[in-house]
Amino acid sequence: MATTTAAVAPPSTSTSSVLLLRRLPSSSSAARCLAPLPRRSRLRSARQVILTSDLSSSADVAEEEAAVAPKIGKRVRVTAPIRVYHVMKAPDLDIQGMEGVVKQYVAIWKGKLITANFPFKVEFHIDVEGQPKPVRFFGHLREDEFEFIGDE
Repeated sequence: MATTTAAVAPPSTSTSSVLLLRRLPSSSSAARCLAPLPRRSRLRSARQVILTSDLSSSADVAEEEAAVAPKIGKRVRVTAPIRVYHVMKAPDLDIQGMEGVVKQYVAIWKGKLITANFPFKVEFHIDVEGQPKPVRFFGHLREDEFEFIGDE
């Protein structure tokens, strides 16, 4: 295996005058580093991911789903001063006081609890001048940022 030695000078702010010697891998060893893992290693790492990623028990998930299920489909009003910038037809939109419908609870994904900062996905409709239909958009909110106002 052929290696190349390179001298690397220290930064100009350093008081040391020692040169650092570093071995650079040859092209054949670099190609080996980029090759895919052997089959056995891939299986082992996949098993580790599967075993370690199951941190929440199914009882916890079922309990949380049961607690949140009645809230899906309810009408809500935003109580916190929140600005959204992702609505192309109405940039810099303040949604405080707007009413919408809770469409989804996103803190449970594929049967597992995830750490969603804003777990409630709420659908809003606004009338924009020059648009024949109301513009629909979604916002992700925390539970303390809205209040329930009725059923739909």
